[in-house]
Amino acid sequence: MAKTKLLIVTHEMSPFLELTKISEITRQLPQAMQEKGFEIRILMPKFGNINERRNRLHEVIRLSGMNIIIDDNDNPLIIKVASIPAARMQVYFLDNEEYFQRKQVFADASGKFFDDNDERTIFFCKGALETVKKLGWAPDIVHCHGWMSSLVPAYIKTTYKNDPTFKNSKVVYSVYEGGFTEKLNVNFSKKAVMANMTEDDTKAFEPADLNSLHIGAITHSDAVVLADENLDEAMLKFVKDSNKPTLAYNLTENFENFYTFYEEISNEELVSVA
Repeated sequence: MAKTKLLIVTHEMSPFLELTKISEITRQLPQAMQEKGFEIRILMPKFGNINERRNRLHEVIRLSGMNIIIDDNDNPLIIKVASIPAARMQVYFLDNEEYFQRKQVFADASGKFFDDNDERTIFFCKGALETVKKLGWAPDIVHCHGWMSSLVPAYIKTTYKNDPTFKNSKVVYSVYEGGFTEKLNVNFSKKAVMANMTEDDTKAFEPADLNSLHIGAITHSDAVVLADENLDEAMLKFVKDSNKPTLAYNLTENFENFYTFYEEISNEELVSVA
């Protein structure tokens, strides 16, 4: 029987970048699934404060060299990789000099939210999917962690819905509390539109605040994980009203509940999304 292929898309992961609990989940969950027989790939941005020498990152020439278009501008995509020896897992890092080569992650040294966090998000989500295509690896499950991955479900269910790499993928989105209190650029939802999409496909993202990113991601996902105990009430209601398979906050030993959840949604007919 073929191994279940699980793609993890996240903006942080221990030991490379530790901002919130997401970093621990995205470190432990894929290893637990690998130990249960899953085939794993992990993608994250290569933020400037990730030490390349200490973490032994090196460029993957065969994957690098693509351009990601945002607002009619070409943005070079560089792919780097590092291994976690203890887990025999590889992590792919998406790099771009303009978007990621700075010492801070989402805000400058004075705490000001970066003006281009919208484009950094679009670049990461588009780049992640193009990287997986270039790997020639078709995931059964794509699990998105953190608001910076929120466009991935929308892209998979629109631009990439007939692409051989993703047409059979089930998309899971984990909702975490916290993230940011500011708003992304007012044109975020328009800039995010890709080929074979309309502005209706990104309309849920239009307010450009944290909740709208979650709502946009959930709208296009096949299943949802409530990754915190104290999520916004309106968010919880939206998830409930979506009637999508939902895994409630509860970390069982060896992530057994995630394994069961993945298996259940893998065997379901694809959920149609609005």
